[in-house]
This record gives sequence, structure tokens and C-alpha cells, in this order.
Amino acid sequence: MASSAAMKGMAIRSTTPDVYKHRAFKGKYLDQYHCFDEVRDQNHRSFFGLIRPRCGRVGAVTTRCNIQEYCYFHGNGRNMSSSRSRQSRRIETRAEAILTPVSDPTPTIKKRVFTFGKGRSEGHKGMKSLLGGKGANLAEMSSIGLSVPPGLTISTEACQEYQQNGKKLPEGLWEEILEGLKSVEEDMGATLGNPAKPLLLSVRSGAAISMPGMMDTVLNLGLNDEVVAGLAAKSGARFAYDSYRRFLDMFGDVVMGIPHASFEEKLEIMKEAKGAKLDTDLTASDLKQLVEQYKNVYLEAKGEEFPSDPKKQLLLSVKAVFDSWDSPRAIKYRSINQITGLKGTAVNIQTMVFGNMGNTSGTGVLFTRNPSTGEKKLYGEFLVNAQGEDVVAGLRTPEELDTMKSYMPEAYKELVQNCETLEQHYKDMMDIEFTVQENRLWMLQCRSGKRTGRGAVKIAVDMVNEGLVDKRAAIKMVEPQHLDQLLHPQFEDPSAYKDKVVAMGLPASPGAAVGQIVFSADDAEEWHAQGKSVILVRTETSPEDVGGMHVAAGILTARGGMTSHAAVVARGWGKCCVSGCSDIRVNDAEKVLTVGDLVIEEGEWLSLNGSTAEVILGKQPLSPPALSGDLETFMSWADQVRRLKVMANADTPEDALTARNNGAQGIGLCRTEHMFFASDERIKAVRKMIMAATPEQRKAALDLLLPYQRSDFEGIFRAMDGLPVTIRLLDPPLHEFLPEGDLEQIVRELTSETGTTEDEVFSRIEKLSEVNPMLGFRGCRLGISYPELTEMQALAIFQAAVSMSNQGVKVLPEIMVPLVGTPQELGHQVSLIRSIAKKVFSEMGSSLSYKVGTMIEIPRAALVADEIAKEAEFFSFGTNDLTQMTFGYSRDDVGKFLPIYLSKGILQSDPFEVLDQKGVGQLIKIATEKGRGARPSLKASWNLWRAWRGAFFCCLLCRSWIGLCFMLPLQGANCKASSSSSCHLKKGMLRAASNSISDASVTSLLFDLYINFLFKVFIEQPHICHVKA
Repeated sequence: MASSAAMKGMAIRSTTPDVYKHRAFKGKYLDQYHCFDEVRDQNHRSFFGLIRPRCGRVGAVTTRCNIQEYCYFHGNGRNMSSSRSRQSRRIETRAEAILTPVSDPTPTIKKRVFTFGKGRSEGHKGMKSLLGGKGANLAEMSSIGLSVPPGLTISTEACQEYQQNGKKLPEGLWEEILEGLKSVEEDMGATLGNPAKPLLLSVRSGAAISMPGMMDTVLNLGLNDEVVAGLAAKSGARFAYDSYRRFLDMFGDVVMGIPHASFEEKLEIMKEAKGAKLDTDLTASDLKQLVEQYKNVYLEAKGEEFPSDPKKQLLLSVKAVFDSWDSPRAIKYRSINQITGLKGTAVNIQTMVFGNMGNTSGTGVLFTRNPSTGEKKLYGEFLVNAQGEDVVAGLRTPEELDTMKSYMPEAYKELVQNCETLEQHYKDMMDIEFTVQENRLWMLQCRSGKRTGRGAVKIAVDMVNEGLVDKRAAIKMVEPQHLDQLLHPQFEDPSAYKDKVVAMGLPASPGAAVGQIVFSADDAEEWHAQGKSVILVRTETSPEDVGGMHVAAGILTARGGMTSHAAVVARGWGKCCVSGCSDIRVNDAEKVLTVGDLVIEEGEWLSLNGSTAEVILGKQPLSPPALSGDLETFMSWADQVRRLKVMANADTPEDALTARNNGAQGIGLCRTEHMFFASDERIKAVRKMIMAATPEQRKAALDLLLPYQRSDFEGIFRAMDGLPVTIRLLDPPLHEFLPEGDLEQIVRELTSETGTTEDEVFSRIEKLSEVNPMLGFRGCRLGISYPELTEMQALAIFQAAVSMSNQGVKVLPEIMVPLVGTPQELGHQVSLIRSIAKKVFSEMGSSLSYKVGTMIEIPRAALVADEIAKEAEFFSFGTNDLTQMTFGYSRDDVGKFLPIYLSKGILQSDPFEVLDQKGVGQLIKIATEKGRGARPSLKASWNLWRAWRGAFFCCLLCRSWIGLCFMLPLQGANCKASSSSSCHLKKGMLRAASNSISDASVTSLLFDLYINFLFKVFIEQPHICHVKA
């Protein structure tokens, strides 16, 4: 036994399996995946010695994979401290240890291959970044005792090395794979390539973030002419040759680059020749012939024979899965979903289990709760005598999960128990893939299930009521995009179109969609770019269709079930989808859809009801959605933890009342220019003001506008009784108020409206003409050049405020001066506003408190914010203009080059959608710090808006790093397409949605994000947050 003094500078060594044999150095990181935590015996008494590891079943020290910890050993042999980034603790020790001097030259090797199965694993669910979601969950299921086919996972870091190494396997990786394979062979008592005891494998991808169908899979690997003969003798000829032809097809498509259609054509010809309706109708002899035909496809397409060496098959398949990380569809999927920062895909090599061994076998996919509605009931599909790709790829339309009861009752009973176990273990609704081989159940995959907005909220609320999770955990289960889905439209009157229903499918993803039909993903993207609403119609979707699926209003497929590629992707994006519509026939070549004798051509209008699976002729009217009572419960939890305010952008009394009814805590931006478009009389008065040649003429025109503005402010103050209202003075360039059309038409209209001559109008228009109006005569420059304009608006505000105050309404007005770049500009306008306030208070015999501030949207203003804060009582940050001026990008023209920048990686995201923290964010931080340095009471708000687009979402941040998305739908005045934006916090989120707005006349109702401590969170801790503006 070593003396206690000898412990200084020593490391604990174990006599356990190699995966746990790692070195610990004094004050040094132990290794990348395994580290010492607490050292305890089976009764939890601390000691050095043989105990159970936390991420496996056996070991010498408790380990926690994927958490960086540091171990310190002290010379008295009594204390060991385990230090983490946020905490440390001391552990009393009083037992013997196996010690090795620090000078021991044993190298530390970075582990790249992790095995699992037979009740043990070398990984766990916390290792997703390293093992991918699939690999981490396979390891976890193995360790909790579920029946998982043994296998091994190649890490994402190996994929990263492969990419960096010129697409060559890193040195030593192949040997590590073979070593892991040897372990699997020992577990199974079978060998890859051995006809007598054949081991067949699946090779699957698995990134840290689920990307359904975007990367490649190979099944039945290990088959060749010799092995298939041995398999036929052991398990039956039909099963063996069915597996072989599937492998030839998949291997050719995924690994060799031979189009799937080349094999499918041979299959269809064979089925027609044999009079077979389904694949399962083909005999063993038929399949044997088909195998020979498939092998000839290799010669025809590649000029070489199918590689029969199983280890070569494995090597090529691993490389193909690594290569699929950079496939166009995977890149596009990551771009659409803004998935960044991943190392690559893991590769999961797993023992094959077979669902195509007759009527005692089958395969299925299920969710532990209904992903559309959230109902607590197993929801899934099952195919007898089939393999997994038949379900997922939609190659056959499966049956409901309940049918499994009659075929395999014992396996079904075990499946139900496993579902309960997984929900209890993961504390979430799970998506599960499974196979039954000759009545034995095997769990192939589990992951957190994708769900609709409605489903997400119900699941979260139900799990709290069941005691499975607490409220904070439930809040984090609802994703930002779920809120988008909660505001999906429905058909106004479903009974009105019943006679126009032409087909029924499966309700794969809820909601309603109306659009013109197209038959390819490329056409969908092209038509969408032209501003058209499209319905993508496919026989079945594939990962290559992802771009078209993303832009389509709805998706209709002839084949595929509720868990097909189309269904899963559509639900994840909140797209309306009807799948498995066997009544329709899709002719891609002629671009027509037929339903019986009815022919529907490309470009014709079609409506889909994703909730009822109805396919409806024509363009059916839509109505806003109705939200469930669960949402109110969910929002009440949000209110309990949130710390910041969400305020609406509202420009009319109607908007303000709607915002108040939906929980807004004030108005963060009232754009006064929008009031001028409310009637012809108003806009004509504005045009008279614009055409005025003298201050007197201008004042006369403004006097016509004064009562309109005052009336609007009175209505807004009444609606916002007791809540602050921030009013921005006139901001846009004056030319925006002129009529549209050619010059002569504009001149004629203005001459008629304003009573001026054509020459005077021509002269005035010429003076208003600007090369770059967004950087021209707008904002505070208008009020400084035409002080009577600021005077009129201030007069309307204060007269309305005092009038409402006298009627018992609590008015909290805040006047915002736009586009300030110097303190002198703000000082000029503040002086004018305060003089008007003083005059109104004197005349009306009453006064009230008010604030004057500015919108920081010019970089110079951010840099001299301390000087500006001497005049301003609040700041609001206009992220659009601030981004535009910081980058020097015109947001109206950025579309010409931004896609190129994004594709080449010059920019990681659109800066008008995702806030640039390093540039724009630093300006916001500087302005806030300087402003509060000069005026500690300065209020700061952040206006996140995209006024030219449609739907917008805003997040509320909480002290617990949880963000609340509080949403209202918008009907942009000139919107052709809608988009969504939100703040996204990686360390947990709180999101909830408002009740929907039924008034379609709302032109723009946006939110301000008030940030009492926002900048510390977003700027000083950028790893926490991902902000979209």
C-alpha cells in the first residue's frame, strides 16, 4: 500500500476495461471524455477503489463523460478536490488506491470509436456533440437495459478530421473501427463476411441536432453471393434475397452514386411481369433474378462490379456517410434551420435486425404522444414483414400502430413498457424507431419527438400536471417555431367546401394551406421567389426536396404515412401536409395531378386541410386560428418567471386596444406617419404641407392634420390607460407620401389636390428628389428644417394627454426624436417639444409627467451616447437602420449579393434577421454603457422590427436565462410574404403566444423588447444567446 505522502503528484489508475483507463495529472485535464468525479463505494462512502462508473456498468472510478473537470491530489492523502468551471468540492478519502507516478509515459489517446449493446455502453445521452443524437441515445438506451442491437459509434470529431484531411480517414481510425467491430462480433457470436454465421450491419448518420433524412444510411451491409447463400440456408431464401436486393439498391444509391431510379425501374418491370402488386408478392426465385439484374446495373452505370468484400463495403459506407455531411441537401437543411457550429456527423454501425422475416416480424415508428395534438396516447405506424426504410421513406403506406397488437401481442406489450420507461427517463415526448424480428422487440433509435405548436403546449402542460416535469422544465420544451404554428390559419367554414373535396389522405401536419400546385422542389422555389403561394405535390418526398418543401404553403404526397419524410419535416416546420393520399396519381413529366377522371394541371389552385387530410379544389378562404386553453395556462407560467416587458408597436387606437387585450405592457413604438394614411383627407393635408412654399402655407396644412393626430392620440392613451406610450415623431422621407405612378400622373394629382400650378409642383418634386432618400431628408432633419411640423405633433400629443388625464385616464407619454446623430440635433428638438408642453399645460390649466428621448439608429449616435443622454431620458435602438448603416448594406438591395455571402461563408446569417453581436451589438453595448454613465436612470429599449415583412415574433428575456416569445400576427400593408423572427436562448427558453388577432385590418403591430439588463446578457455572454432581429 502506498503511503499517504506518496500521493502527491500521483494519479489513480484502474484495473477496469480500457475505456476507463485514463491518466490524471495534478492540476491537469484528465482527458477529453472521462474524468474523475466523486469516488464512492457501493454504499456511497467515499474511498479510492473499484466502484461503478456513472456512464457505464463497470469501472474503477465514477466518471462523467463530456464534462471538463480537473482533479487535484494533496500530499496528506486525505483530500481530493474536483474542480469544475462553476464549482468545486472536496472529497474526504480514507481507503487504499492503486497509484501510478505522474511520470508514467503511457500516452493518452483521444477516443473516436464507442461501443454499445448488451446492457452496457461507452457513452451516454449527454454526449450528443461527440456521438450525435442517435449515437448518444443508443448508448443511453443500452445502459438503462433496453434491447438495443449491439454496435459502435464513430465520433463527430472523426468526421471533422475526415473533412479536414481531404476526405481521407484519419490515421488509425480504420483500425479502431475494426477493433470495435470485433467487440460487436463477440457479442453477437457472428462475423462480418462469414456465410456460416453472418453478421449484417447498418451504417447510419447521426448529427448532434436531428436532421431527418438529410444524410445517408446503408442497411444489410455484409451481403455478397456467398453470405446470402448462408443466410438463405439459415433464415429462408425469400428473406435472404429480399435483404440482398435492398442492400444492392441502397449501397448503389448512397455509396456508388447510382440513381435509385435505376434499381426501381428493374423492380417495377419485375412486378409487372409477375403480376405482383406489392414487393412482398414476389417469390424467392423472383428476388434472386432481381439481384442479378441489380448487379448488372453496377456494370452499366459504373463499369465495375459490385464490391463483394464486406470490409470494403463497410469502409466505403463509412466514407459515404461522412461525405453526406456536405451534401447539398444537408447544407441547405442546416441553412434553412440555421444550424451552425457542429463538427460533423457521427457514424453508427449497428447489428442488423430484420423486420422482413415474415408475419412474426415488422418495423415501426412511433411517438409516445400524439405530436399534432399532444394527446397522451401512442401515435405511430407499423408495417408487417418490412424494413425501416419502407416506413420512413414512405415506400409503402403503413398501418396504424394498434394493428401490431394482433400480430405480436407480447412484443407490443414490451414496446408500451419501453415507451413509459423512456418518457420517465428523458422526461419528454419521444420519437422511437423499432423492429420486431421473429417476435423479439429491438429498439433502434429514440430522440425527442418533433411536434406541432398545439402539441408542444399541451404536452408541456400535461407533463406538469402528471408530475413528470416542473414548470420551468415544461417552459423549455416549447420551441420558438411552435408559436408560429399556433397562429396558423384555418378554413373559414369547413362545411362550405365539402362538395369540393376530391381526395383524402393522412393528416400528417395540421393547419390549412392554399396555393397553386407545382410538381418539383425547384419549381416551388422559383414560384415562391415570384411571390406565389404554392402547394408542392409529389408521389413521395425525398431529402432533395427540402428547399421546395420549406417555401411551399403546403405539401401533398401520394405515398407515405404519418411518419414519412414529408410528414416529419412538415411537422417540424409547421407546414400543412397531407400524405399517403392514394386517390391521386402524380405525373411529374406532364405536370398534372389526376384524381379518377379529374385532371388538375400545374398552376391550378388547390387547398389542403392538414388536420382532416382533405384535398380541396380551388382557393378556399382562410381565417385566423383559435388558440387552446392550455396556452393560457402556459402563459401564466411565463408571467411567473419573466423579468422584462414586452411592448407593442401600435399606430392607431384599434391597434393599441388589440395590443392591450393581448397582454402588451405599453406601446414601445407609435409611428405617427402611419396615421396620415388613414383617410383621403389626411393624406391630402400631408401633400399640401409637402407642396407648401412658405412656413405659413405649411402651417395652414398642418392645422388640418392637428385634430386627426390629437384624436388618434386620445384613443391610444385611452386604450393604454396606466401604461407607457412611446411616440416617434415623423421619420420617413417626404416623397413616401406622394402618389404613385409616372411623373405626369403625380403632377396632375398633386395639382388637383393642393391647388398649386403644375410648374410649382414640378419644382417642388425636383427639390424633394434624393439619390439616397433613406440617408437623406428624414427623421429629426425634417423637424429641424420645418419646426412647425414638430410643433404640430407635440401640440397634438400634449393636448390629447391632458384631455385624457382630465377624464381620469393615467397617461404616460414618451416622445421619441428619430435619426439623431449629434446631441445638438436632439437638443434643438427637445427644446421645441418642452416649449410646446409648457404652453399647453399653461393654456389647459393642467400638467403631467412625460419623457423625451431618441432612437439610436446611426452609429455615430451610439459612439457619442453619453453626450446625447444629457438630453435624452430614454434610448430605443432601431436595429434595422443601425444594421444598415453599420454594414453599409441597403436592406432593399442586399438580396442581390447576400445569398452569395451566405453560401461562401462570408456571413453566417442575414444580419437583418440575426443580430450582428460583434458589430451592431457592440454599438448597442457602448451606447447603453455611455448613456447610463451620463444618466443612470436612462431607460433602454430595443426595437426589433422588419416593417416590410409580415409576421413577427419577439422574445422576452428573464433572469433565469429564459426567453418568452410573446407573439401577435401582423398584416403588413405591402406584405407579399410572411416571415418570423425571434430571440433564441440556448440555455433554456420560455415561450408563449398571445391570443390571435382577428382584425385583418391591423397594418403593423410589432413588439419592443425592453432590456433592463439585456446588454449584459447578449453582449457579455454571447454563448448564451442567439438573437434574431
